[in-house]
This record gives sequence, C-alpha cells and structure tokens, in this order.
Amino acid sequence: MPFAGLGLHILLALFCAVHVVRSGQQLYWLFILFAFPLLGSLVYFFAIYLPGSRLERGARQAVSVAGRAWDPGREVREARAQFDATPTAQNQMRLAAALLDHGEAAEAAQQYEACLKGPFASDPDIRFGAARALQACGRDGEALARLEALRADRPDFRPDQIAVLQARTLAALQRHDAARAAFEAALAAHGTFEAHAEYAIWALARGDRATADRLQAEIDKITLHWNKMSRELNEPVLRRLRAARQEAHG
Repeated sequence: MPFAGLGLHILLALFCAVHVVRSGQQLYWLFILFAFPLLGSLVYFFAIYLPGSRLERGARQAVSVAGRAWDPGREVREARAQFDATPTAQNQMRLAAALLDHGEAAEAAQQYEACLKGPFASDPDIRFGAARALQACGRDGEALARLEALRADRPDFRPDQIAVLQARTLAALQRHDAARAAFEAALAAHGTFEAHAEYAIWALARGDRATADRLQAEIDKITLHWNKMSRELNEPVLRRLRAARQEAHG
C-alpha cells in the first residue's frame, strides 16, 4: 500500500510537470514538484493550474453574475475604493476587470494599459483583459495585435475564448473572409457554445441565413440540457443572439 500511495504522488507530480512545460511556467516548479511530490503538487494545482482552468473560471463567473444582478455597480465601487486607498497593481487589475464587466470598456482599457506597463506586463490574464477592453471600445486593430501576440506567446492560454474574440475582432475590422475562417477554426477546434453563438450573430448580420440556421440547430442541442446557472452565465450572449435573429427576420 505505501508503494501505491507513492506512485499516486509521482503520477500527480508528473501531471503537474507536464503542465509546467506546456504552459511555460517557471522551471523551479519542476524541482518543487519532485522534491516534494504531494505537497508540491497540491500547491501547484491550487496556485497555478486551477486559476487557469475552466472550472475555476466558471465559478468566478457564477459569483460575478449573482453579484451584478443584486447590485450592478457594487464591484466597480468597491474596486475603485480599494485602488484609491491602496494603488497596487493587483487592485488596479481588479478595477480594470470590474469596469469591463460593467460595460465601461474605455476606462477599463486605460486601466489595463497601465497594468501592462508594470511588473505584470507578461501576465496572460491582463493581456487578454486588455484585448477584450480594446475590442469592446472599438479599438479593434489594437485588440487584434494583442490577441495575435498573446496567442503566439501562450498558445495554451484560454485558446477557445481567444479564438472567438479574434474572429469577432476580424469581423469588426470588416475582414469578413478572415472572420469566417476564424469562426470555422474556432468551431472545429473547440465547438463551444460561445463559438456557435458568436458565429451565428455574425452570420445573421451578414445575411447568411443558411449558416445561421445550421449553427442555431447546434445551439439548440447544446442548450437543451442547461441548468438555470448555465443560462444565467450565458444570458448576455443569448440576448445578443435573440436580437440578431429578430433583426434578421424583420
């Protein structure tokens, strides 16, 4: 039995070590993982792996949705007050994210740009947030440049979300052939609800009813067994999709 337990520790360390190499983490994690197989693996899992996973992102989104429904401006107020009191990089990141979630994309872009001039300039979450904010406030050329650089540097980081945002940005830049190719690539590689929905919204705006209907059939399959939380998390995109269909159908 002790050997079985030791084997499990090593397997967990190996799993984390593969993630270290593939995600470009600092190599000192490899020493920690194999010098302290169980403790090192647990620390790595909760400190590095989990924060970038879909599970953790979904939990954060659920909390954010609930908070916005109860008091839409609360997170911005609290983040701004905390940053004003203690203007650290971490507090500025929180403020930027809160502003973006609240629809204040222009100020969010300013805050993200400031974050990227500090010690966290290479942080992928900040780079992605900056690209989202730039795209949301109409600075699509800058957004596309940031997305392409992030994708080149960190191909493992949120590839599904970056693929869809890149397609949307190409569409905003009126590069429609490239946008269609990017949407098709996002569908083929990831097949997420977001990819289907954003592609359908674009297709409806372009008058491509055949593509939109094909995508809607897949969307209906995806959403058929959603629970209440899944619908709440995706309501902003669903709302935009409904509006696009209503406009297309006159």
